[in-house]
Amino acid sequence: MFAWYHDASGAERRTFWGCFGGWALDAMDVQLYSLVIPTLIAAWGISKTQAGLLATSALLLSAVGGWIAGLLSDRIGRVRTLQITILWFAFFTFVSGFAQNFEQLLVARGLMGLGFGGEWAAGAVLMGEVIRAEHRGKAVGTVQSGWAIGWGAAALLYAVLFSRLPEETAWRALFFAGILPAALVLFVRYFVDEPAVFTETQKQIAAGAERPHFLAIFEPELIGKTVLASLLATGAQGGYYAITTWLPTYLKTVRQLSVLNTSEYLAVIIVGSFVGYLVGAHLADRIGRRNNFFLFAVCCLVTVLAYTQLAISDHTMLALGFPLGFFASGIFSGMGAFLTELFPTRVRGSAQGFTYNFGRGVGALFPSLVGWLSATMPLGQAIGIFAAVAYAVLFLAALLLPETRGRAIVAYG
Repeated sequence: MFAWYHDASGAERRTFWGCFGGWALDAMDVQLYSLVIPTLIAAWGISKTQAGLLATSALLLSAVGGWIAGLLSDRIGRVRTLQITILWFAFFTFVSGFAQNFEQLLVARGLMGLGFGGEWAAGAVLMGEVIRAEHRGKAVGTVQSGWAIGWGAAALLYAVLFSRLPEETAWRALFFAGILPAALVLFVRYFVDEPAVFTETQKQIAAGAERPHFLAIFEPELIGKTVLASLLATGAQGGYYAITTWLPTYLKTVRQLSVLNTSEYLAVIIVGSFVGYLVGAHLADRIGRRNNFFLFAVCCLVTVLAYTQLAISDHTMLALGFPLGFFASGIFSGMGAFLTELFPTRVRGSAQGFTYNFGRGVGALFPSLVGWLSATMPLGQAIGIFAAVAYAVLFLAALLLPETRGRAIVAYG
């Protein structure tokens, strides 16, 4: 599974660790909020709908940030854009710790979302262009596994801080820790280089080739791919956020688990998530991008319905956490490589930034809708309904898109 890494050049390895670290720390900052939802509901007296809106604000603006970062990466470079987005989301996660009310936190989380969405856009394009075609699915998919590492770091910080500090102080300390990713910028700046295919594309544009405008991905030759790729990302993101945003609250309020027991259940899900990313990355190159999406979408749907709809014991729920994390996360492993291969180099940053983060923007509505729907039905049932809709959309989009495994990437395109 890791033979590709041993075959990688020094530049490929440095790029991998820069992108992996950025995605892991991005995940840590994002997942911190899902862990403090029960505390904020109790401390500020906000409703579940408002709690969902706080999550949605970051995800909606991440859609805007992703497209902006994608456009920037096509203009000023993948590496420079990656640095900017890391600094941005780290700073506004830190600022979130100073919020005194719902409105202030809403603004801070929304601004954090701009950098959160942008980091994936820049990092996924960078990794996809640097790595060779036969290993692209494995390498880019393994970068996705950094999300589980960041999620695990957030859960660990949560367990430590909420066990040692009063809740009204612990949630602020958790956000303050979100400044740590800023240190990664130094590594990216000094050790990660621009992909050769991007550099050559810029040379061709400087020599007279047409520079694409910001709406180029909606031109007739590309709009079909843009729409379907956006739906694909919507299904993956909507299902994932419907589940993970409300999962700590579900475990704590519906299953009545303590802070430490909630962390134990989350740990099983996170381990499953990490393994799912790695296996999904391997399968994306082995069975193809589309078959990978089909397999994980069906398994996601079955697992989340079992987890939230069946009357199962706590021990069974603990065991089901592994496949829940495995399938809900592993479905993303083929996404970065697939989008890299689907679009030409001249608009790749813009296309990946828009499609992936359009999906995140629409998927961002799911946490709010789950919160709203849970006012009239059990929380678990609301999660299951929206997850089912999301994975059905993903399956249909994958059915209509072409297979891209092994496709060569050329300058300009």
